[in-house]
Amino acid sequence: MSGIKVLVAGASVAGPALAHWLRRRGAEVTVVERAPGLRPGGQAVDARGVAKEIIRRMGLDAEVRAARTRTAGAYTVDADGKVLETFRADDHDGDGYISEIEILRGDLSRVLHDDTRDGVEYIFGDRIAELTQDTDGIDVVFEGGDRRRFDLVIGADGLHSGLRAMVFGPHERFVHHLGHALAFYTVPNEFGLDGWLIDYQTAGRSAGLRPIQDATQAMALFSFVAPDLDVDYRDIAAQKRLLRAKMTGMGWLTPRILAHLDDTPDFYLDQVAQVVMDRWSSGRVGLLGDAAFSSSPYSGQGTGLALVGAYILAGELAAADWNPEAGFAAYERRMRPFVEANQEIGRLHAHSRDIPDPNAEPSPEPDWDLDLIDRALNGIELPDYAELPDSRPAAEPPITSSASN
Repeated sequence: MSGIKVLVAGASVAGPALAHWLRRRGAEVTVVERAPGLRPGGQAVDARGVAKEIIRRMGLDAEVRAARTRTAGAYTVDADGKVLETFRADDHDGDGYISEIEILRGDLSRVLHDDTRDGVEYIFGDRIAELTQDTDGIDVVFEGGDRRRFDLVIGADGLHSGLRAMVFGPHERFVHHLGHALAFYTVPNEFGLDGWLIDYQTAGRSAGLRPIQDATQAMALFSFVAPDLDVDYRDIAAQKRLLRAKMTGMGWLTPRILAHLDDTPDFYLDQVAQVVMDRWSSGRVGLLGDAAFSSSPYSGQGTGLALVGAYILAGELAAADWNPEAGFAAYERRMRPFVEANQEIGRLHAHSRDIPDPNAEPSPEPDWDLDLIDRALNGIELPDYAELPDSRPAAEPPITSSASN
C-alpha cells in the first residue's frame, strides 16, 4: 500500500468509481455521503464510446450489463400516440440516442458500491463541515464531529457540490444554467410500456415514459423551458407544484402520469446546467464529475465523463507519486478537451430546445458535426498505466490506443 489517505465526497457514480481506481493504485480510501444510504432509482444514464472500455477495465462489464434497463429503443409520438420517429438501441454500434448500456443512476451506484465496499470505508449520513490545508495534508472536520487528516480530498458530490463551494467559491461562479429544467420519477406501468421509451414533444416542453428493469414500473420524464428557474433543489413540494404548473394543458398521457406525482418515492427536478471552471483543483483538493465539469443531461455523457475522469485522475495521481500539483495538472491536461467537446454537445442540444415563447415555432435542429460527436464519445486516449500498482489486474489486456481509432 502507498499509505496515501484519500477522502472522496459523494457516493453516487463518480465517487465510488474513483474509489475503485484509487484502491487499485494502493491508496486508502474513505467515501463520505450526506445521504443516509445509497439513493435508488434516478435518471437513466448511459455509457457510450470510450466509457464502455473503462467499465471493461474495471472488470464490471457483466455486472453493469446485467443491471441495464434493457430499453429496446425509443419512439417519438404525436398527441394521439402515433409514432413519428424510431430509434433503436443498436443504432450507431450502441452509441446512439438510446445507448446499448443504459442503466438507472441508482443501479449503477449500487454496482460500484458493491464492488468497492469491502476495501473502501463508506460513511453515510455525514459530510465535510470544515477543511484546512497545509503543505503536508488536509485536516477535515465532519458535520458529525469527527476530525481526521487526509493527504488528498476529492469532491465528487455533483452539480451542487458543497466541497466546491467551500474551497473554490459560490455556485454562481461556476454553474451555468442552460435555460431548461428536467424532472423524472417512478410510476406504475399502467401504460402498456413494453421495453420502448416513448417521448412526446411540443414547443418548449416534453413528456415521456421510460422502461426500467421492473416491468411493473416505469420512469416518467418531463422537460420544460425555464430561463429563470427559481426553486430550492431540496424543496420537493415546491418542485412538484412547479412541474404541475408547467405541464398544464400538455396533452397526450401527461395528466395520467402527473396523477402519480404525490405517490412517487423518488421525485427529482433540477435545472439543466453545466459547470465551467478554469481549474479543477486547489492545493490538495480536486474535483471530479459533475462537481468539476457537468456537461448537463442534454449531453448524454455525464456518466461517461465521470467514469473516464475517475480512471484518469487516479492514474495520474499515482503516476505522479501522489504529488497533487503534478497529478492534478496531468489529469486536467488529458481530460479538458474531452470535457469541452461534451459540453458543446450539451449546449447544442439545449439550444435546439430553447424556445422562450411556448407558442413560437421550434428552433431548427442543430447541425450536428460528426467530428464533434466522435470527439465527445471517443476523443481521449486511455493510458494503460501498466507501470503502476494494480491490486486487481484486468482479465483481458487493456486497449491502449484512442478509442476513436
